[in-house]
Amino acid sequence: MSKIHSIDLIQLSNDIKAWGRTLGFQDVGICDIDLSKHEKPLREWLDKGYHGSMHFMESHGMKRARPDELVPGTLRVISVRMNYLPPDASFASHLNDPDIGYISRYALGRDYHKVLRKKLKQLGEKIAHAIANSDIEHQYRPFVDSAPVLEHALAEKAGIGWTGKHSLTLNKDAGSWFFLGELFTNLPLPIDAPAEPACGTCNACMTMCPTNAIVAPYTVDAKRCISYLTIELDDDIPEALRPLMGNRIYGCDDCQLVCPWNRYADITEESDFYPRQVLHGKRLIDLFAWSEATFLSHTEGSPIRRIGYEKWQRNIAVALGNAPYSSEIVDALQQALKKVSDRVDRHIQWAIAQQLARKSNLGKDTPLRQQDRLIRIVQKGLPRDA
Repeated sequence: MSKIHSIDLIQLSNDIKAWGRTLGFQDVGICDIDLSKHEKPLREWLDKGYHGSMHFMESHGMKRARPDELVPGTLRVISVRMNYLPPDASFASHLNDPDIGYISRYALGRDYHKVLRKKLKQLGEKIAHAIANSDIEHQYRPFVDSAPVLEHALAEKAGIGWTGKHSLTLNKDAGSWFFLGELFTNLPLPIDAPAEPACGTCNACMTMCPTNAIVAPYTVDAKRCISYLTIELDDDIPEALRPLMGNRIYGCDDCQLVCPWNRYADITEESDFYPRQVLHGKRLIDLFAWSEATFLSHTEGSPIRRIGYEKWQRNIAVALGNAPYSSEIVDALQQALKKVSDRVDRHIQWAIAQQLARKSNLGKDTPLRQQDRLIRIVQKGLPRDA
């Protein structure tokens, strides 16, 4: 079907991709809405409890794999990607310094939900304007990681990239340092060829995960993932996993850092994703000293703000517990007791015990050979971003 209601769908499809690139998206693809092959794996993943405390993932049922149930009338999904790798990533240098708070690089700038959603809305409006003289109304809805949408499956189906063994989308020309967004539409646009998997026998992401969260190819147990532990988990972080978190206080990039496809990643052209200096490469003890008002001020418009001050303090307390012994750290931890919540206090007490045990040479530090190896891989394979 090349025309409907006097609309040249092929030309419109080409225009949509051109408009998308003008808006700042590096890739735009179009797919149909048949995700039925993903329903069984999704059900099995949920049944195994790999979603942890993210109950919203189960409450939506199979709607996640049925776009037309989420937005009735949807016929196609326009999938887009936008690079976010900052010009000064400093991956290795920050991971190699246990006194610095490591923040996943996607979260150093402006909240991507806001940036992409605004541009997707503009794309939808452009399409509506282009067909304004036809007798069909463009019905559309933008999504950016904030609704029951299988974004990686849709990106693969739309030709944006394939799903890697770490469950993220990979692109041969861009690696995985990009955000995904979707525009659901009621227009029967021509669809693109799906992306073909290209991980082969590589399992670097699985072997390098510090908490062994990638339990099988394409399967992540969120309950062990540092991103989940530092962002989604509201409860206490399991003690067995705390030493494995190192200095990571918001998210984790290890599975991406070790992926060979990221050697080809481009620096973002979107200045909104450039690092905020108040967050990038800062000492843990300085971040821990923030008041709640300072936290809210420095994270305004940032994805970090949504975890709240309590989780922020909890995460940093764990990282301070993993840092080399310092009387300054112990003093800061002790002074922070009974300031935020009982939950934060429990993590502070753990951190103090770790520090004092390390001082007495009684503490058995978690071997960091794997992290040392990761740092060498980054320095050699990603020298621009090390």
